[in-house]
Amino acid sequence: MLFKCPIFVNLMLAQFKIKCQLNLSLLSYLNLKKRQSMKFNFITLTSLFSISCFTFLACNNSKYPGYEQTKDGLYYKFFKHDEKGKKAAEGDVIMMDMVYKNEKDSVIFNSIAQGRKVPVPLTKPTFKGGLEEGFAMLSPGDSASFMVSADSLFAKTFGMQELPKGIAKGSMLTFFVKVEDIKTKAEIEKMRAEKMAVAEAEAQKFKAEEKVNLDKYLADNKITTAPTASGLIYIEKMKGKGPKAEKGKKVKMNYVGRLIDGTLFDTNNEKIAKENNMYQEGRTYSAFEFTVGNGEVIPGWDEALLLMNSGGKATFIIPSNLAYGEMNQGPIKPFSTLIFEVELLDVK
Repeated sequence: MLFKCPIFVNLMLAQFKIKCQLNLSLLSYLNLKKRQSMKFNFITLTSLFSISCFTFLACNNSKYPGYEQTKDGLYYKFFKHDEKGKKAAEGDVIMMDMVYKNEKDSVIFNSIAQGRKVPVPLTKPTFKGGLEEGFAMLSPGDSASFMVSADSLFAKTFGMQELPKGIAKGSMLTFFVKVEDIKTKAEIEKMRAEKMAVAEAEAQKFKAEEKVNLDKYLADNKITTAPTASGLIYIEKMKGKGPKAEKGKKVKMNYVGRLIDGTLFDTNNEKIAKENNMYQEGRTYSAFEFTVGNGEVIPGWDEALLLMNSGGKATFIIPSNLAYGEMNQGPIKPFSTLIFEVELLDVK
């Protein structure tokens, strides 16, 4: 929570480093969609696929039994297909369940198990026999399977120089998909505008409340310490006798971070984390280390540390302009004042 984190809009398609350029409108659409009950699951998918194979075996001379082949080389078969249904145009976003496997029948990716739909922006085919051709044939409610070249998919669609572990060179991948919905650019932009309007109104509400809440907190706790020019309120609890923290020096800290209403949002103290149901399995609860004045933490920390000596303890009351501002950071809402109890353990 302490790190200064720029916002990157990245969407990981599958479990690999698939760089997929999606704009904020897509994220807005995802936030608006409610998670639906998962009546469609992988077991159902594979059952459908097995039953449907018999039909295709009798009428197709494809290299892969049960699959037909387009003129550009995509192998496909439909389990449910509405030929007259709404199809995606280039630029539309298709929301779908997706499962795909390697040639050894090992599942590489399963969105159903993750409890989410995969948003797929329809683009021009990235190679002959690419998935895009198959996606363009689908309507909401359709389910299908596609077989594609692993080499071409990862190199030309996903832009990866090497195949991921578990996928052999020259092999084929089998995709199973079921389309939930198709949204046009206009629909997504409308959703985005509506979502942004709601978010802006909420942010303005938090902004107006910040000073009121801070004033009440200071009065309730009988705090009269004057803020610095930036708005930071630094309250020394114990004077440190060791080296002074200065810009460029490495420090080790213990800290407890709370919202102005007392809610704990972060700490490196394992006992406190457990007492507040904030304990994270796998996290190492040890002294927090960083370089002062290097932009590695929120500005309020960089400013407050310059007032401390090793061995000292203090309370930082940090207004949002020195913390996360208008950003929403999970439990930290936009324009939130943060309260930190800190101990400076070491300065190097």
